[in-house]
Amino acid sequence: MVLLAGVDVVAQQQPNAGTALNNANTSIRTYFTTASQIMYACGGIVGLVGAIKVYSKWNEGDNNTGKIAAAWFSSCIFLVLIGVAIKTFFGIS
Repeated sequence: MVLLAGVDVVAQQQPNAGTALNNANTSIRTYFTTASQIMYACGGIVGLVGAIKVYSKWNEGDNNTGKIAAAWFSSCIFLVLIGVAIKTFFGIS
């Protein structure tokens, strides 16, 4: 019980909470560009894997090659659009 009372007092003695939140906001916004570039790089790798899978299905003569290609292509479009949507939503240029 004494430990919990001490935590409560420490939590109430933070006069610069607004400054801390602004600093966190700034640091997250600076990392977003790097994180989005990493996300696009991972998406490119996954896209190459998808292209190889579609090519192998096509060479095997699979009847569902069009569906598989559409699924991989749609996922790549989704990756790009969600990155743009997040940038727009949070106001990051």
